[in-house]
Amino acid sequence: MEKDKKGGIVGVVVTIILLIILVVFTNTGSENVSIIENIASNIVMPIENGLTYLKNKLNNNDKFFENIDELKNENETLKQKNSELEQQLREFEIIKNENDQLKQELNLAEKYGEFTTVPGMVISRDISNYSKTIVINIGSDNGVKEKMNVIAEEGLVGYVVSTTPTTAKVQTIVDSASNTSCLASSTRDTMICKGTIENKSILSASNIATDARIIQGDSVETSGLGGIYIKGIHVGKIKKVNEGANKTDSYATIETAVDFEKLETVLVITNQ
Repeated sequence: MEKDKKGGIVGVVVTIILLIILVVFTNTGSENVSIIENIASNIVMPIENGLTYLKNKLNNNDKFFENIDELKNENETLKQKNSELEQQLREFEIIKNENDQLKQELNLAEKYGEFTTVPGMVISRDISNYSKTIVINIGSDNGVKEKMNVIAEEGLVGYVVSTTPTTAKVQTIVDSASNTSCLASSTRDTMICKGTIENKSILSASNIATDARIIQGDSVETSGLGGIYIKGIHVGKIKKVNEGANKTDSYATIETAVDFEKLETVLVITNQ
């Protein structure tokens, strides 16, 4: 209410001044009009500008523009802080990933403490229908050689088929060209596990003895036969037993312990 009252007073003052000028113009000859107009312009405009400024002051209109400038500055400051926080978050994620990797390598080293191992990371994979191989970031410079066993925390991954000074190619146990000599942990029945074209985490187990007593859910591990894999490395579990018309036609499906689509960290056993 007080602001409206002050604004009204200013309006009255402006009106009075304009009326005075109008009266002066009315009573002045036409020859003097231009002179009076110049005088009026020089006198009235500063007064009008001053009254407008006074009105804005009284109504706090000037604060509005000051607030806009302050908001712009605050917005720029917040943008800068947001950018800095995003950078810190990215750095934190990098550190966290590195820390997780080191933890995985430590867990693997502790779990397979009876072996001499070299940790590595998967840097490339070819998991197609026919070829299921991976490339890891360690090679002959790290002591890695062909036919060395490669394992993960969950179990057997495969074996090294070729190396460069800084990388190694690994044929996984789910590759359709692989053959892994295995046995059932409980019954000790032997079998040959092969990769399948249809599934990336299923092995087909054949060459099962006619008197074998393998059961669904039993664990499967390497037998140590065949000259490639060390004995006793976990492979997976028996998902299903399929009995054929003849005992010799029986086979089983093995679900691998390792998820090859998510595999990141491995160990190469160098003392086999």
